[in-house]
Amino acid sequence: MDAALSAWLAPSALSRHLSPPEPRGLDALWTRAIGALPRLRRHAAAMRRLAQEARAHRAALATLDDPALTAALGEARASFRLMREGRPGLARGMALVAEAAARTLGLRAHHEQLIALAGIERGVCVEMATGEGKSLVAAMGAVLHGWRGRACHVFTANDYLAQRDCQWAAPLLERCALSAGFVIGSSDTAARRAAYARGVVWTTGREAAADFLRDALVLRAARRGAALPAPLADSLLMPRGLHSAIIDEADAVLIDEGVTPLILSGPAGGPDDAEGAIAAARLAESLTEGQSFRVDRRRREVTLTDPGRAAIESNPAIAGAGGEDAGRWASRRRREELVILALRARLFMQRGRDYVVQDGRVVIVDEFTGRTMPDRTWRDGLHRAVEIKEGLAPRPPTTTHARISFQRFFRLYQRLSGMSGTAREAAAELWSVYRLPVVRVPTHAPMIRRTDPPRLFPSAEAKRRAIVAEAAREQTRGRPVLIGTRSVDASERLSAALADAGVAHAVLNAVRHAEEARIVAQAGEQGRGTVATNMAGRGTDIRLGQGVAPTGGLRVIASEPHEARRIDRQLFGRAGRQGEPGSAVLYCARDDDLLVRFAGVWRLIPFTRWTVSAAARRAERSAARARAGVRRQDDWLDEALGFSGDRW
Repeated sequence: MDAALSAWLAPSALSRHLSPPEPRGLDALWTRAIGALPRLRRHAAAMRRLAQEARAHRAALATLDDPALTAALGEARASFRLMREGRPGLARGMALVAEAAARTLGLRAHHEQLIALAGIERGVCVEMATGEGKSLVAAMGAVLHGWRGRACHVFTANDYLAQRDCQWAAPLLERCALSAGFVIGSSDTAARRAAYARGVVWTTGREAAADFLRDALVLRAARRGAALPAPLADSLLMPRGLHSAIIDEADAVLIDEGVTPLILSGPAGGPDDAEGAIAAARLAESLTEGQSFRVDRRRREVTLTDPGRAAIESNPAIAGAGGEDAGRWASRRRREELVILALRARLFMQRGRDYVVQDGRVVIVDEFTGRTMPDRTWRDGLHRAVEIKEGLAPRPPTTTHARISFQRFFRLYQRLSGMSGTAREAAAELWSVYRLPVVRVPTHAPMIRRTDPPRLFPSAEAKRRAIVAEAAREQTRGRPVLIGTRSVDASERLSAALADAGVAHAVLNAVRHAEEARIVAQAGEQGRGTVATNMAGRGTDIRLGQGVAPTGGLRVIASEPHEARRIDRQLFGRAGRQGEPGSAVLYCARDDDLLVRFAGVWRLIPFTRWTVSAAARRAERSAARARAGVRRQDDWLDEALGFSGDRW
């Protein structure tokens, strides 16, 4: 019985469905041409027609009493389960779910949300402005997917949103004869197994991919005939496999995090090269830039020179550290690798920007969200080098049991769709990698937010003074101000400057995140000042308090340009939601990190807005090339390790 169950479950749990491989060369140009405007116009037109048909059905459904609506929902569910809904049945199903949402959640989906729901059904990435109701669209789309009887996973930006959205949407799913569950970092094995058995699961990409790899290890052991601690069905976390995925903030999940590998690891046997790494860090402090090594700050690379290599070889500390356990690092190549890691940790990894130290550990800060990632580490020994730099005990070495990139994980889903407020900048990459077209949905109310031209300053200090002056000026008018920063360190420095000027404010960053929900909820109140890293830019709505609209609404200030312009646009989207007033502006200084790394020779000419735009475009191209390189490496690994051993 268990063998038969294994044969039935294995293809589901380890689905090998993959969207077509990313094209190269002329094939890439042809693929982009296929996904260009004419195709997108067809998607948009079909979505509008389907939404219009659903809207027509709703007029009749509004007159049904609750028992009649329940009966109609049951009929639609049976039709979807048999895959016999067809276009008329799909439009009616959309209308039924929208009516159920109105009666259970108190939210009546407007026409633009029905268009977005049609996009979820068609498998596109829908661009919806901030505050347009993406959570409701995801919940309604999850019902339609869940009715088909296959696993449906709704992905959010973090654990808090996964739990919040699941609990909020649960009454709708219950009304539609479905069950809802969530999986977050604190969920134990039993809770995970129970959640994945439900009709719809809210979770994050990190948790789902990790559970997928854990199941892969179980199935690998079963296929090799190893004894399992329980029957196979009870050993798997995700027995329903991967079928449908709805991704909120799709550009962040699929592009920014898409090439990040998720690795299941365990303690490594053999010698530890910690003493060699510590000796290398001491030696790196004595090396001189330009003489011993060269630095490419744009690519964040370090290259040793011949004098630098000679200095390493002549240093007895690194050649002799570790005694009997020196085998792993005593070779010349390993010594140079350790020194380069120490230099990279010293030159490029900045405390308060790239990481924070919590409870004696180095914790990575996500550059796109501003949130801490306590379960992640940098690869290839860089994390240990940063720990040594901070004077902490380095973690023991680990060995990889299984790995998969998020990009590859999401390509395993047979139905993939998503939503984002800033998808169009990533449209080409979403299409070429995931075959996921981007379609923009208009706002329900006209957008009246004003975006001011960038303001330029000769130095970061001058820029900081100007930001403080504007915040004080707006606060005296009773207008709320949200100031976005790129790092924890920058938010703390700006907070100190505001405090010195007597400007009342709250700070939201990776260190001060315990009251995130309260701070965001109050950020739109009259005269409120808020300094936040990128964590305030996704997954949350800032509602205007009483009397704020006449003052001009929320004022958003981006204190530094981001390497991805859509991150700045996401921050700007905090203002002017659902037709409310608001304005946004970007402050730039000549010594901002973006300009130092990517402006190149243009930093020598007069500082203009064009300089900022050119640096941003160059940064985006560099990031896209880096992601493409990681994807090529991932494809190469998949070909080289065709067996399931080191991957999944």
